[in-house]
Amino acid sequence: MDGIRAQQAAPTPLAQLAERLGQGGTERLAQAMLASAQALHGLVETLRPTSDEFRAVVDFLTEVGFSAHERRQEWVLLADVIGVSTLVEDLNAPRPEGATPNTLAGPFYRADVPELSNGADLSRDGKGVRLAVRGQVRGLDGEPLCGASIEVWQANAEGLYENQDPDRQPEFNLRGRLQADGRGRFDFLTVKPGSTRLPDDGPVGRLMTALGLGLDRPAHLHFRVTAPGYEPLVTHVFDRDDPLVGRDPIFGVKPELLAPFRAVPGPAPCHALDLTFTLCREPAASAAATA
Repeated sequence: MDGIRAQQAAPTPLAQLAERLGQGGTERLAQAMLASAQALHGLVETLRPTSDEFRAVVDFLTEVGFSAHERRQEWVLLADVIGVSTLVEDLNAPRPEGATPNTLAGPFYRADVPELSNGADLSRDGKGVRLAVRGQVRGLDGEPLCGASIEVWQANAEGLYENQDPDRQPEFNLRGRLQADGRGRFDFLTVKPGSTRLPDDGPVGRLMTALGLGLDRPAHLHFRVTAPGYEPLVTHVFDRDDPLVGRDPIFGVKPELLAPFRAVPGPAPCHALDLTFTLCREPAASAAATA
């Protein structure tokens, strides 16, 4: 009887883990470990998976690990499609009302792009419907940010970035770095991007397909905007009329990032896009400005 009572009173594995984690080690790491374990234990108690189902989850995670290497990061893709990547970005880069929202840079960003003059053409192969982009960079108080750096990269009309399609696109196609003029303005020519597609040849893509979830992202351009004294901005601009804007598989679409890619009358197909990027001052710069 005493043995039965002792067995019934034995602490749960979660309680034992919590006790052991409190005996030393890095506090932040211990907190993360315990919170993760608590969430997983709660999930198991809710779903009550069979041993075969648990093994299938382990096999899936193992395959994700084997699919992550220097040219592909399947773990990041998994975090993207369950919304964790966007949540981390939103928590670490909050923006006040009126500021342009921050988003993920994505896996196709390159820091080594060439410097271009305003009015330059980013298309190095001339393929696609022309798109004329005009924009301004300003601060929250409306001040123009003269000399701001604007990096841009995008997919082509087929939805492929230059560094994932190197055999068919020239180096640095649809990429460049520009500098805003004395009024904070910039402009360039490019082509209208097509919708992009997440990889479907790995475990995450197969999971999304099995769940009946789409892998296609709405058409967009990427920007990284920096200016001295202001927080860097990494963001997307989405085609407002793309039917996929409500179903972005990595949750990057925000209302403030939707813009019309306007058709321009003329002998050849052409579109125009007008943008305004609003940056926040860095905390130290903001404190100095109000002192």
